[in-house]
Amino acid sequence: MDDIFTQCREGNSVAVRLWLDNTENDLNLGDDHGFSPLHWACREGRSGVVDMLIMRGARINVMNRGDDTPLHLAASHGHRDIVAKLIQCKADPNTVNEHGNTPLHYAYAPFWGNNLSGAQVCTCNRYGQTPLDKAKPHLRQLLQGYFPFLTENIFFLTFIVLFNLFVVYFLEKAEKMGQSLNKIPYKETFWKGTMRTRPRNGTLNKQAGIDYKQLSLLAKINENQSGELWQGRWQGDEIIVKVLHIRDWTTRKSRDFNEEHPKLRIFSHPNILPVLGACQSPPSPHPVIITHYMPYGSLFNILHQGTNLVVDQSQAVKFALDIASGMAFLHTLEPMVSRLYLNSKHVMIDEDMTARVSMADAKFSFQCPGRMYSPAWMAPEALQKRPDDINRRSADMWSFAVLLWELVTREVPFADLSHMEIGMKVALEGLRPTIPPGISPHICKLMRLCMNEDPAKRPKFDMIVPILEKMQDK
Repeated sequence: MDDIFTQCREGNSVAVRLWLDNTENDLNLGDDHGFSPLHWACREGRSGVVDMLIMRGARINVMNRGDDTPLHLAASHGHRDIVAKLIQCKADPNTVNEHGNTPLHYAYAPFWGNNLSGAQVCTCNRYGQTPLDKAKPHLRQLLQGYFPFLTENIFFLTFIVLFNLFVVYFLEKAEKMGQSLNKIPYKETFWKGTMRTRPRNGTLNKQAGIDYKQLSLLAKINENQSGELWQGRWQGDEIIVKVLHIRDWTTRKSRDFNEEHPKLRIFSHPNILPVLGACQSPPSPHPVIITHYMPYGSLFNILHQGTNLVVDQSQAVKFALDIASGMAFLHTLEPMVSRLYLNSKHVMIDEDMTARVSMADAKFSFQCPGRMYSPAWMAPEALQKRPDDINRRSADMWSFAVLLWELVTREVPFADLSHMEIGMKVALEGLRPTIPPGISPHICKLMRLCMNEDPAKRPKFDMIVPILEKMQDK
């Protein structure tokens, strides 16, 4: 099979669908020029492939090496139906590329239609041109096609009149939308923390086995009894390296490690952060796993450890939707990922403020069997019974409810108690998070549904995703 970029360019929907069905394929990877599969499908006008990629979670505002988004390419090639889809999926119409051009700069005059979709008409590019200025040659060329019989002088006068009418019409529309009619000068933009992002290195998901000697460990982030966490580099990319401390490392544990870590290489969903690969560190073998570096760290860091990021209710709902979408996907897998305990420490925040459930935080079969991790987020039945005797999907829903409580209160659940006290009181004494006044009634109702004492009555993640989508739209 040809590579995914060729299939997207050619509009081969069957091949694209088969490729997407493989969980080890990352639909947000980039080619040598930073073009994602969505870039190519939008450029070539492959509407069916665009639909498929968006439905599977392709990043809408991803930028290639020239800072073009898929919206830039769809607009510049006249694919109006794809532009409408991207705008509907919250593509940013005012993103600028390396030349300072927005998608509207590239859209030829008749393409503008009657709806500017929030695009700024008076934004200047690096060369001082607004979209209206850039539309002038397109309109002139169009008129020449319609009126080839006009003399040069009459054509010039006709063009001036029509162009002025065009400018007046769109300036009036922009003014009605509340836009300033003064030219907005070009300025260098820093896009980290916005919806925009880069495609990921397409080679990283190809190698499950890693040579430890190729890893550069740059700075230790954390260390505890279970292992060390390092920031490092591999093949020129920033990564996180997790060195696990396992007592009495045996041949059997080594075999189990090699069998289990490939199951965590899940690249096919935007709200799942995969394990890139694994190895064992010499001289005394320690299992090592690596994953993508996330600039903002975990959701726990953002909510409780004094970062500069503000998580208002809108962003909280966005994070909740991301997490629910990722968990809904994980719950479709057979078999499910074992020993993954959902809490805010295991949710990472990407550069475009996307929340991603981290596969690197799933526990291996040989790691402290029977130990309960982060009991504040665990369902009562998960603290009372053996893992094989509970409904994992229902238990995850309880954990999500606690996480939702954490998002809206900005508090650590049961912060005044030790892990031992939390586990005992939740399991045996009915300790539950208290919902404070002032919380949205819709979110309160959702929390109560997800935290039902009867595991069989808790909803599934694919049921609450549409609810969160409606909350986000409001």
